[in-house]
Amino acid sequence: MDAPSLLVVDAANVVGSVPDGWWRDRRAAAERLRDHLVGYGERQGVDVVLVVEGAARGVESVPGVRVESAPGSGDDHIVELAARAAHSGRPCVVVTSDRELRRRVGESGAECVGPRAVYGGRRSSITGQDGQQ
Repeated sequence: MDAPSLLVVDAANVVGSVPDGWWRDRRAAAERLRDHLVGYGERQGVDVVLVVEGAARGVESVPGVRVESAPGSGDDHIVELAARAAHSGRPCVVVTSDRELRRRVGESGAECVGPRAVYGGRRSSITGQDGQQ
């Protein structure tokens, strides 16, 4: 049986897409996003990895969402995860609106969707492109 697709979420970018006061407590904002993603992977048939950095480092994983604290740049860690997935032949979708990150992960064959695919606005499936955001 093939491994499910990997959904890698750029926490800083996705949290920043919703003006809910996230700047007052970045870690709590990342925890809210993590909690929102619980069950998403099961519904969509993907493994969810939430990449946190900076003040959000240390957010714990929960069933359904693996949280990885980037040792340096969150973008660099996301690129590494996408490259590893590509090397193993595993489909990967990255959730971000960061144009440079989209370009970098696209080089390894990862697909990209914007934050609204999983958080805020409409709740669409990651199986279809939701356009540049």
